[in-house]
Amino acid sequence: MKVSVLAETLIGSEIIKIAGEVNQMKAKGAQIANLTIGDFDAQLYPIPAELQSNIVDAYADFQTNYPPADGVLTLRESVSDFLKSRMGLDYAAKNEILISGGSRPLIYATYLALIDAGDKVVFPAPSWNNNHYVHLLGAHGISVATQPENNFMPTAAELKPHLKGASLLALCSPLNPTGTMFSEQGLREICELVIAENKSRTAGEKPLYILYDQIYAQLTFGEHQHVDPVTLFPELRDYTVFIDGSSKCFAATGVRVGWGFGPAEIIDKMKAIVGHMGAWAPKAEQVAMAKYLKDTLAVDTYLGDFKTRIQNSLDTLYKGINALKNEGFAVDAIEPMGAIYLTLKIDYLGKSTPEGEVLKSSIDLNFYLIKEANIALVPFSAFGTNDMCWYRASVGACSADEIAAKIPQLKEALAKLK
Repeated sequence: MKVSVLAETLIGSEIIKIAGEVNQMKAKGAQIANLTIGDFDAQLYPIPAELQSNIVDAYADFQTNYPPADGVLTLRESVSDFLKSRMGLDYAAKNEILISGGSRPLIYATYLALIDAGDKVVFPAPSWNNNHYVHLLGAHGISVATQPENNFMPTAAELKPHLKGASLLALCSPLNPTGTMFSEQGLREICELVIAENKSRTAGEKPLYILYDQIYAQLTFGEHQHVDPVTLFPELRDYTVFIDGSSKCFAATGVRVGWGFGPAEIIDKMKAIVGHMGAWAPKAEQVAMAKYLKDTLAVDTYLGDFKTRIQNSLDTLYKGINALKNEGFAVDAIEPMGAIYLTLKIDYLGKSTPEGEVLKSSIDLNFYLIKEANIALVPFSAFGTNDMCWYRASVGACSADEIAAKIPQLKEALAKLK
């Protein structure tokens, strides 16, 4: 059958594909630690009890019709207060905040509002889905390779050669897939490049915008502090669109309440785009979230416990990989800083399995580990990089005890490779 060129050439999510195969194996009884998809086991990490109660109450109150195109006003007001109190970001509920069904529609709406076919879009690799959004719009994507010595975060030096004439710089911190973050100095240097580039453009020329995905901003660990472009440089307020929401910080991926914020003129265009897509968050969930965000004690209590447990799982995996490294195995890991991810290096490409099969790619190695170690990861090749020895491990669906129990199996599986 004939379909569009776009549909014919679109690449599906490799993460969802791997997770689907893992779930099929688990359904047949395999005891696999699923460290693939960036989601949560709701039995391990339920949404806040107060939020759940609010949702039930909202449905009982018949909050089931269409919500306003930009989101329920009480939620936009709650988000505005939340941003101001926790990040010092001052955005008006009236016209600078947009609610949608999770953060994905907001990212797509940002691309649609700012990018024309052929426009240059700059983004780091690895990063989540920017290559696919570029493809959907027929834009000219510039994927900038990042380095492990910089925690796979892009640097000003790496980005500088590509910003001339670009329309969008897509950034994320804490970063999916790495769980690493910008330092204040690192982001400051990048922002200075954007400011300089925009000063070089004429009045009628489209500026260089920043898409700043901070969906994991509430999930940072230890001394690592979240930073953003507008706090560092208020003059970037007119050029920055933020992506945020409830999915990750409240383990509420299925509740589907995301929020974006930025210049009123851009948010207005994004509102129309989200409306045409019908990508609103359900009204009952919006009403419930508005009430929950105002309950500061409940939010603080939940985040405190949630972050402690997530960090414990990340640290368990990090220490386990380092223990194998110290025993001479060709593995490594980068310290977890934020989000729900750990970056792992498993350098066994070209090795042979006991059956004589050569592991030619990171995908081959991943499926070997699923079979032999009962651990499922996501290769960085799923995030726009060349085939590498680096992987993302997502801990939202596994307990620390389950992760610890898999380290000996990983050791045994790697020891079999020759």
